[in-house]
Amino acid sequence: MKTPLTIATATLAAIGLAGCMEMGGDMGMDPGPGNSAEADARAACVRDTRAETGNPDVRVQSSSFSEAGTEVIMLVGGTGTWRCIAYRDGTTAGIMSMTNEGYL
Repeated sequence: MKTPLTIATATLAAIGLAGCMEMGGDMGMDPGPGNSAEADARAACVRDTRAETGNPDVRVQSSSFSEAGTEVIMLVGGTGTWRCIAYRDGTTAGIMSMTNEGYL
């Protein structure tokens, strides 16, 4: 009677831990946009952040899609983390350093 209980407990523990495992990819980096509107928002923020900062080294770290405006978090080489809001019409706003808040 003890063996089936032990097997059941081990099985439940293994199933529970399976959801905690990360399966490859860029550790800590967002895997990519969930839809084409989000991909367009990311591209617009990268484009405008490069122009605003004069720094070509801009990489998307994450994004949060919203119909109202997609927030894009980027790493800008040598200056830290930046934030941008992109809209469906291709415009952006709120490009700002999160490392040195208020800069730009």
